[in-house]
Amino acid sequence: MKRMKRTAPLAAASAAALVLTSVLTACSSPEPDATVAEPESSPSASRAKELTPDQQLAKLMVAEADVSGYNVEPPSDDFVFAKSQDDVTVDKPACAPLAYALNQLPLGEPKADLTRVLSNTGSGSNGTHTYITLTTYASGGAKTALAGLGKAVDACGSGFTAKADGTSAYDSVTAEEPTEETGDETLAFASKMTFRGATHTLHTQAVRNGDVLAVFFSVNGLAIANSRPSDAQLEPAVVKAQNAKLN
Repeated sequence: MKRMKRTAPLAAASAAALVLTSVLTACSSPEPDATVAEPESSPSASRAKELTPDQQLAKLMVAEADVSGYNVEPPSDDFVFAKSQDDVTVDKPACAPLAYALNQLPLGEPKADLTRVLSNTGSGSNGTHTYITLTTYASGGAKTALAGLGKAVDACGSGFTAKADGTSAYDSVTAEEPTEETGDETLAFASKMTFRGATHTLHTQAVRNGDVLAVFFSVNGLAIANSRPSDAQLEPAVVKAQNAKLN
């Protein structure tokens, strides 16, 4: 399957499943049918404790050590388009998953989610920022969420408008080839918006690995701020580094 603003357009201008390891260890006494429970304080018992969903995503999120030449930071609260799905209204209900994906909100019914924004620190930086939102689900939830996003891409080619802390109007949505074919499933799409007479193309890719979904979103905030047309391609190095941690 192939396939912004978490802020209003100017706000967008300013600007990661760990393979969950559960070691279940039991000690058996030499006596038949007699089982001795391992003390909670033992090393094996500690290893047996599962990570929480939030801890799982923190382990999985790409870090600066994983992708050379990029800053990896939490998105600023000053530029949050919406804090939850409930804060977003969409003129076309079928397009709601797109509004969430374009604004770093989790899709479907997640157990936990985590977002980071990456900026290129090299001399070749052109103002593009890549947002990564990782979301973990109960069994089957990630597959359902990705399917819903795919249906929205198919249904919303003529665009849509999302409102929360500001208004984001998208002129069109088009399925495209993903930056990297990876994971159990992946889809990608381009969305276009017009701001102060300038057209901006934003690229998004969603990758499912088991019950974890990664959504990559790119935007050239500098170009938007300066009313200069932009085509914010996803950074291949960023997508590859994040997917390597998910596989």
